[in-house]
Amino acid sequence: MGFSLDVEDTPELYADARTMARYDLIVQAVTMGSATVDEVDGLRGAVANGAGLVGWHGGLIDSYRNATDYLQLVGAQFAAHPHRGSERGRTDLEPYRDYTVRVTERGRSHPITESMADFDITTEQYWVLTDSHIRTLLDCELTPQEGDEWDEPLTMPVAWTRQWGQGRIFATTLGHTLDVLERPEVSGLIERGMDWAAR
Repeated sequence: MGFSLDVEDTPELYADARTMARYDLIVQAVTMGSATVDEVDGLRGAVANGAGLVGWHGGLIDSYRNATDYLQLVGAQFAAHPHRGSERGRTDLEPYRDYTVRVTERGRSHPITESMADFDITTEQYWVLTDSHIRTLLDCELTPQEGDEWDEPLTMPVAWTRQWGQGRIFATTLGHTLDVLERPEVSGLIERGMDWAAR
């Protein structure tokens, strides 16, 4: 995989259709922030016309909360990362949980994840709002602990793909810290996701 790249620190470029048409892959790393209607429309158009869109953690699924058309494009929205039950409400601790990332049935035959096995991790565990157009490759169980308000285990996506027009989207909730990104399971996942999504 070899790419030449441009780095931008605002979404303004998304509104420039001529420039966006040059890109084979868009790797977004924007947590929260805002984007104009024209910027979101430009991103949607670039992906629909064949550019890939990739991101991890809050850089893709916790971006542009003010833009419902953006949320529709990526297919998921970060809702929360609950603390361990005993640490609920603590602002001095990272909201980490121990959990197992599982390869789904679909993931066992997908080129991004077919070489992977289930693995354990301690990091933020995302509670994600999704739609049925995502194709989940990895998932996890968000299990209620003492102090949690929900009363049954929930299955949450950890990595997924999405087709948008001619473009492909790959996202993962993993990647809160550099040590997570440097894990071979995670770095390999993201590399294969970028390779798969690029036109």
